[in-house]
Amino acid sequence: MIYFTSDYCEGCHEKILERLVQTNYEQTPGYGTDRHCQAAAALIKAECKREDLDVHFLVGGTQTNLTVIDAALRPHQGAVCAESGHINVHETGAVEATGHKCLTLPAPDGKITAAQVAELVRLHRTDESMEHTIQPKLVYISHPTEYGTLYSLKELEALSAVCRELGLYLFVDGARLGYGLRCPVSDVGLPDLARLCDAFYIGGTKVGALFGEALVLTHPMLREDFRYLIKQHGGMLAKDRLLGIQFEVLFEDGLYYRISDYALQMARILRSALTDAGLAMQVESPTNQLFPIVPDTLLEKLREKYAVTYMNRVDGHSSCIRLCTSWATREEDVRAFCSDLHRYIGGTHGNG
Repeated sequence: MIYFTSDYCEGCHEKILERLVQTNYEQTPGYGTDRHCQAAAALIKAECKREDLDVHFLVGGTQTNLTVIDAALRPHQGAVCAESGHINVHETGAVEATGHKCLTLPAPDGKITAAQVAELVRLHRTDESMEHTIQPKLVYISHPTEYGTLYSLKELEALSAVCRELGLYLFVDGARLGYGLRCPVSDVGLPDLARLCDAFYIGGTKVGALFGEALVLTHPMLREDFRYLIKQHGGMLAKDRLLGIQFEVLFEDGLYYRISDYALQMARILRSALTDAGLAMQVESPTNQLFPIVPDTLLEKLREKYAVTYMNRVDGHSSCIRLCTSWATREEDVRAFCSDLHRYIGGTHGNG
């Protein structure tokens, strides 16, 4: 079976494995105080073009999301996100388990707007019973989104401006950030995120690392005592150097960007084949996630050889699926999928 279900199906880039072996018997202090975590943090600060940042390394996205959101919010406050936001649909209520509600907004393409946020806050603040409802205090977005779409710099600036005007935090989930930063249509870079967001993280789990996310905090209130909160939420690893080493390798010579470029290249090959086969996309994604609408007969044939993610029913005879490439997707597997797709399409048409 060939997997196109996600971008964490493989292990990690071989350079990371090599460095982990090379440093295996090295003795270091624990809990992120080692030289590798410090070096990785310095590299990330350099990429962000800011030294006045706090960088922390956590194991995974859910842990990072709930720790940041719980740090930012008081008990009566909630996190604003898209209906499809990861914290709302794919984290088993992790944010709610900390006592904070997800306040969702409709977002057919996975993106929310500054106007939506402003209206939500206006409705809350003009409600005569506002103290009986959850107070919006943090805006959570993903870049890329769950649908592989991207915020433009203009959209991100608008969200940042509205959050600052209304006193809300802006937090960006960057689980797939590399694929967003390197997308040819993107005009957002790490310095922009550092300038416009109160917190964001650079995904490693889905972009070449064995595991781990690099969290960047810019807002002074979030930075204060944050290590206490990492510990309280079970995120402070004794062997945190394992995370530092991985991000050190990813950022010391541009590896993070190169492997992201490769995943996008594989997605372009798939996208071209899907388009040539006459398949429409439910959402037009420029990144490494693709959402074609496929007939049931075609999906049945594809699943004999390829693992894909089922998204939703479209009509009586077709469904939307997700195909996801990664830093490690093999080009021969992509070419095989494209070849089989055209063969199956021909057979499907032939059976009329």
